[in-house]
Order: sequence, then structure tokens, then C-alpha cells
Amino acid sequence: NCSIAVCWKLMAAKEVDAVVSAGNTGAVVAAGLRTRLFLKGVKRPGIAVVLPTLTGGSVLMDVGANPGARTEHLYQYGVMGSIYAQKMLGIEKPRVGLMNIGTEEGKGNELARETHQFLMNSSLKDVYVGNVEGRGLYEGEADVLICEGFVGNVVLKVSEGIASMMMKMLAGAVIGALKEEQQLAKAAFVEVSKKFEYNEVGGAPLLGIDGICLICHGSSDARSMTNALSGAMRLKDRHVNDRIVEQLAAHAGG
Repeated sequence: NCSIAVCWKLMAAKEVDAVVSAGNTGAVVAAGLRTRLFLKGVKRPGIAVVLPTLTGGSVLMDVGANPGARTEHLYQYGVMGSIYAQKMLGIEKPRVGLMNIGTEEGKGNELARETHQFLMNSSLKDVYVGNVEGRGLYEGEADVLICEGFVGNVVLKVSEGIASMMMKMLAGAVIGALKEEQQLAKAAFVEVSKKFEYNEVGGAPLLGIDGICLICHGSSDARSMTNALSGAMRLKDRHVNDRIVEQLAAHAGG
């Protein structure tokens, strides 16, 4: 009878359209998987986040829902992540990349090598840009980057840590060095820091669910939760799930 389980039961019964939670990510995902409330054609849902890049932002998926992903899961993350980028970020033709330890052919573990070959011959082949290293994520080399949940979660947590450290280091350095233009410097710093602030985003969607689920940071404040609720409404209004079902049905074999 915990609140997370109750929320999922309500969505399964179609009494609510969305679940928005700042509870434990593992518990939220586990409760969702237990209901088997998957969109038609989806093998395994995944969590998508938008990370800031030099070109705007890139979707990273999966960041923790499925650490034991298979090739078919990663392909579907490419499809779902692309639709999310189109509908929510306004990217007309998202470029898809595979997170790997190198850009060359044959790099990575068996899953990475197998997935790379699969994507090159899949429905995503025209937008697949190949293997992308970690640094390529922030350079904006792809609009959608796919990986299994273990790698994605490490990338996300490292990104959060580096962003927090950099913001603290820059806060004093930039404003202190430009005392005569302090207001201008402060305004510029605030604008940049917003790109790394999870409260501005609200929550990360668990894509592939027959419904809407947004997972929020455990330290979310009222602003963050409000933004997450707004995000849930946009996901519904922009028919993201309908598009996912259409695309997976059209390319059932990849």
C-alpha cells in the first residue's frame, strides 16, 4: 500500500494519466515493471534525460531502468528517444548515437559491437551516426545517445557531480573578477547555471510505459515538481506514446 505502488495501480486502472514521483528511482521503476504496463511493442521501458550540450541538449537513454539491456532494447531506446527529441525538443530529424569507449568499428563489449551492427541496418540507419565517446555527448555529436542503464546512470551521476563542482568554482571566480560589472556577470552566471539545474527540468520520463511516468530528483523542490507536472501534461498533449506505438509497429523487426 505504499504511495508509489498505489499510483501505478491508479494508472493501470486508467484513473489517472500520469505518475510523477520524487521517490526512490529503483522503487518507481520496479513498481512500474511489476504492472507490465508497457506500450504495445515495447520490450523494456527506459529512462530518458536531456543533458546540456554545446549545441543545446541531447537525450540520453537509458539512465537506470534497465542495466541488463539487450540489443533490441537499445534499438527501441533509439526509436523512443528520437520521438521524444522530436516532440519535446523540437528536433526535426534527431541524430542517434551509441555510447561507447571509442568511435572506431569493433570498439566496446559484445553488446556494443552487436548493437552497432544492428543499428547500421535498422530503421534508424539514415540517422545513426555511429559510436560516440563520452566527451562527444557534450559536444553535441548526436541528439539521442543510447546505452544500457548501468552506463547511463554513471554518465548521469558524473555529469551532475562535475556540473555542481564547476558551478561552485565559477560562482566566486567570475563574479569576483568582474566586480565593476557584477550585476551583468551574475545574470550571465545564473543563465548558464540553469542549464545544469535539475529543478528547471522537473523530471525524467520513463518511456515505453502505457501512461506517463516522470521520475524526479530526490532533492526536488516545489518548482521542480511543478515543472514535472507541466512536463507530464506536455507528454500527453503531444501524443508521444501514440507516436512510439506507431513507429515500433511500422518497424517491428528493427
